[in-house]
Amino acid sequence: MIKNESAENYLETILILSERCPVVRSVDIATELDFKKSSVSVAMKKLRQSDHIVVSPEGYITLTPEGKEVAERIYERHQVISAWLTKLGVNAEVAAEDACRIEHVISAESFAALKKHIKEDN
Repeated sequence: MIKNESAENYLETILILSERCPVVRSVDIATELDFKKSSVSVAMKKLRQSDHIVVSPEGYITLTPEGKEVAERIYERHQVISAWLTKLGVNAEVAAEDACRIEHVISAESFAALKKHIKEDN
């Protein structure tokens, strides 16, 4: 399990890009996050070493099952929290920024309770 906000953000970005693009490369991640290619390269090496991604000889990045599980969990948190804050009247851009921070620190127990509460409100 990843306990690193930066790594979680990279995995989430790979997931999002893989839904939009036929292939994901380091340069795509750097562009999406507005990071230097060298920073992304270092992060991809760490994610490869921790078996969260696989990089093909052509440089195409794919999530391993473990990496995809982490990415999907973080992305779901982001979507739910962002939508909830927006529903409460928070500006959509602010809600997305806040969700991006909250998604990494909220416990599984608290997130489950939040989801249950939101579901009951609908």
